[in-house]
This record gives sequence, structure tokens and C-alpha cells, in this order.
Amino acid sequence: MDVEILSRLQFAFTIAFHYIYPPLSIGLGVIMVIMEGMYLKTKNPLYEKMTKFWVKVFALTFAIGVASGIVMEFEFGTNWASYSRYVGDVFGSALAAEGIFAFFLESGFLAILVFGWDKVKPPMHFFSTLMVSLGSMFSAVWIVIANSWMQTPAGFHIVGEGLNARAEITDFWELVFNPSSVERLLHVLSGAWLAGAFLVISVSAFYLLKKRHLEFSKSSIKIALMLACFASLFQLFTGHQSAIGVNENQPAKMAAMEAVFDDQTNAPLYLFGWVNEDDQEVNFGIAVPGLLSYLIAGTTEEQVTGLNSIPEDERPPVNIVFQSYHLMVSIGFALIGITLLGIFFWWRGTLFEKKWILWIFVFSVLGPQIANQLGWITAEVGRQPWIVYGILRTSEGLSKAVESGQVLFSLILFTIIYSFLFILFIYLLNEKIKHGPEDVDKLSTPYENQKSLLKKA
Repeated sequence: MDVEILSRLQFAFTIAFHYIYPPLSIGLGVIMVIMEGMYLKTKNPLYEKMTKFWVKVFALTFAIGVASGIVMEFEFGTNWASYSRYVGDVFGSALAAEGIFAFFLESGFLAILVFGWDKVKPPMHFFSTLMVSLGSMFSAVWIVIANSWMQTPAGFHIVGEGLNARAEITDFWELVFNPSSVERLLHVLSGAWLAGAFLVISVSAFYLLKKRHLEFSKSSIKIALMLACFASLFQLFTGHQSAIGVNENQPAKMAAMEAVFDDQTNAPLYLFGWVNEDDQEVNFGIAVPGLLSYLIAGTTEEQVTGLNSIPEDERPPVNIVFQSYHLMVSIGFALIGITLLGIFFWWRGTLFEKKWILWIFVFSVLGPQIANQLGWITAEVGRQPWIVYGILRTSEGLSKAVESGQVLFSLILFTIIYSFLFILFIYLLNEKIKHGPEDVDKLSTPYENQKSLLKKA
């Protein structure tokens, strides 16, 4: 098999596996901040109980995320050496910032978050929880900035010629705020908040169905539902803004996302379908006339660039981009519906009595994970054949010394190792869920006990 295909498959596999965990960490971080903040405000030990339980789950996801993420750093040097040499000054600065401003912040306070309950005062522990949560989000900031630069490069120039050519930063802040970074970052963060919120919703719904930890589950599911409602609606907004940016900056990707082959006004928006690239048509599709033009410009008279206006060797694979994009959007609307339905029954006071929606909540944890993966597939496959859009082709970024057999062997090895790692994660997560949270009467810290004794004295 071709070394380029194998290298792309290997990187896609490793990043897809890794991307299971950072969104969970980011979402759980926000949940923990809310829960511990409510504990500090109310002194209700139930919120301490909730925070302690989800801290354990957070620590597990963080550990697996770090272990699986390190591999990708090495792949830039092994499989994509030409790319690394070409954009190392640019891409490396964002990765360095991620390590300095995000990873050190997150990992530096993690020990206090996990082990400091009985060793520091509650305000200090809450500050550590906040810093860990911010660190996880800062990590997303710099990774998305680096990737967005690959989608919409800015703030650089090319020095040297031929094999010695490379990109150098001319304006760091122009690089940071490249045309797609802000809208893509907000979309990624909202997806991460959804991943964490629906994990809490899923576990809480499971406990409610099994009639275990009832007060814990009812309080947890309410907090998570509020976050999920905000995040799902916010994701709809950020997704719309991101699509407008794609149309402006990456017309080939937008054309693939909606299977637009000819330049046209009143461009339709497909609800679903199957793209026949040879005949340049969408089979079994249902489309709303003019809706694509209207959504990206506010008028049906807006002309959308078609794939036939783009050189054939610069077009992305159409059907995979079309399907991944539409599945992602469908899941997004389903998550909005689920959260609004849950909040409606909560408002009616009947949420915890309806087993059918609780069972939906149990399996809803898969929705954000699948949608997040589909979003990255849309973004990365839609950028092809460019590794840096319009500047460097993916085939030009490959390492010259790596052979297909070596990549195939490492891909098989990664598949085996990551499979065991995923099984371990599921096993440990299941053990934590089966064990459940601690009893409320065991949760008062020495600091709280001292305050109580002083009051009695």
C-alpha cells in the first residue's frame, strides 16, 4: 500500500483515539468547577461528594489522554519530517505554547485536585480545580490554533527555495488569530463541554434506573443538563459561523460538504443523500432549495463556488466529506432535542419517573463522541489534498526515508496497543461507576471539622 495512504491512516487512527479523552477532560473540568463552587457556596456535602467522584473519572481520562497524545508528537518527526521542516517554526511555536501555558498549568495543579482534599483549605482546592479546568481548555486553544493555521495560514512568509524552503512567522498574533481560529476553537470547546456533560448525564441516568445514589444522580443530572443545553445551542451557533468561514476561506471544502458541483445561486442544502462523484449528483437526497445560499450569506442570490471551478487535483474526496458533515449536523440537532426534552420534563417535575428518556440518556454519551470525530473528519479530509491549505500538499509533507512496510508495521502495533489501552479505560471507568460515590457522612475534611469544633467551643 502507498506510504502516503498508510501514513495518513496511522495519524488519523492515533488522533481519533486520542480525541476521545481531551473533550471528556475539558467537559468534566467545567462540571467539577460548577459542583465544587456550589459546595463552597452552600456547604452542602452532597456537592463535595459529586465533585470527588467526578475528579476520579477526570484523572482517569487525563492519564489516558496524555499517554495517547505523546505518540502524535513523534509522528511529526517520523512520518511527516518534510512537513515538520517546512512549518516547524510556525507549528512548533503553537505546540510550545501549549506545553508552557496549558499542560504545565493543568498538570501542576492536578496533584492538589486529586490528592489535596485533606491537605489544603477548600478555597485553595477550588482554585486548583479552576486552574486544571482552564489548563485543559488552554490546551485546546493552542492545538486548535495550530490546526487552524493549517486550514487558513496567516502571519508568515516563505524563506529559502526548493528543499530549503520553510515558513517563518512574521506576525505571531496574526498567526494566532488566523481567519478560522476563533470560530473553530469555540466550536471545539462547545463539543468538549457536550462530551463531559453527557458523560455525567449518562452515568446519573444509569444510577437512577438502578435506584442507586438517587440524590447524587438527581443533582448531577440537573447540572449536566444545564451545561448540555447551553453547549448544544452554542455549538449550533459556532457551527454556523464556522461554515460561513469555510465558504469564504476554503470553497472546495464547502462544495464537498454540500456536494455543489457547479457554481450556482439559490444553492440547495441537503438533509441527506449519497454522492455519485462520477455523475456529479446526489442520489436518494432531499434538499431545501436556496437554503445553503441563504445560510452562508443571508440571501438566496449568493453564488456558491462549485467543485468544477476548482482544479481537479485540488478537490477533496466529496462523499466522505458530505456524509461526515451531515451525520455530525444530524447528531448535533439530536443532542439539542434530547437536552431540551430533558429540561422540559425536569420543569414538569416528571424527568426522574420516565424510564424511556433515562435510557436515552444512558446511551446519549456516544453522541458527542461520534459528532466530535465526524467534525474532525470533515475538517481534515475536506482540506485535502493540502496539508497546509493552498501552500503545501500532503504528499509533499511525507518523510522521504520511511517505507510503507515500516508504517504498516507501526500501524498494526498501534492498533494492538491502543485496543488494550481502550479496554483498560473502559474497565477502570466501569469499576469507578460500579463503586459509585462515597457516602456523604464520610466527606467532611479536617479543615471543616476544625471549623465545626471551633464553633462548638
